[in-house]
Amino acid sequence: MRSGEEPAGRSPARPASGGRGLEGAVEITSEAELRALVGEANPVVFTKAATELGEFEQEWIRHSPFCLIATADAQGACDVSPRGDPPGFVHILDHTTIAIPDRPGNRRLDSWRHVQSNPRVGIVFVIPGRGDTLRVNGRARLVRAAPCLDRMVVRGNRPKLALVVEVEEAYFHCAKAFMRARLWDSDSWRPDAVASRARIAKATEWTDASLASLEQRYGPDYERLLYPERE
Repeated sequence: MRSGEEPAGRSPARPASGGRGLEGAVEITSEAELRALVGEANPVVFTKAATELGEFEQEWIRHSPFCLIATADAQGACDVSPRGDPPGFVHILDHTTIAIPDRPGNRRLDSWRHVQSNPRVGIVFVIPGRGDTLRVNGRARLVRAAPCLDRMVVRGNRPKLALVVEVEEAYFHCAKAFMRARLWDSDSWRPDAVASRARIAKATEWTDASLASLEQRYGPDYERLLYPERE
């Protein structure tokens, strides 16, 4: 290969656009180039994926109090939304179907609006203290007036709707990211290194409100209003 030529299977090098810290960077524009840089994966990382929820997957979901739901609309606008409730809040309807209750929030409805134009979702289920996670991908739809909603009542709050996901892929993800982040190591936690929720809200959302009122809103009142019986 002569100097300046690209290796076989690679697209021509293209300078990466962007701000500071990207001077001289070259954008990776093909899977072949990506594979040449990173290497091939062990086949087991692909064969471990299942098309239904087995014993371990169902057990994990029943003990998970928290998940992250990734969605994108038909135009590609993306969202990742956290969802949490007591462990077992995600109901397993059968070995290929789960239901996630909706709870009172900010009513932006980003995830739910995305699902109406693009049903593809990706979910990561987390168990506190565990570094490994369960990933579930599938097709979703929104339902109301379903019998399963009656089994999702928490502190008197019955969800108005639920996200039903038809599982297409499920597999466990290793703990490396959580270990590198020291996520569950309390010695690494620095919650006061950044502004409080009240101060952030004062600067970005409720600019006309007093800081004292926001400290009340995001302090004692927040826990009390997590599960309003009526909205």
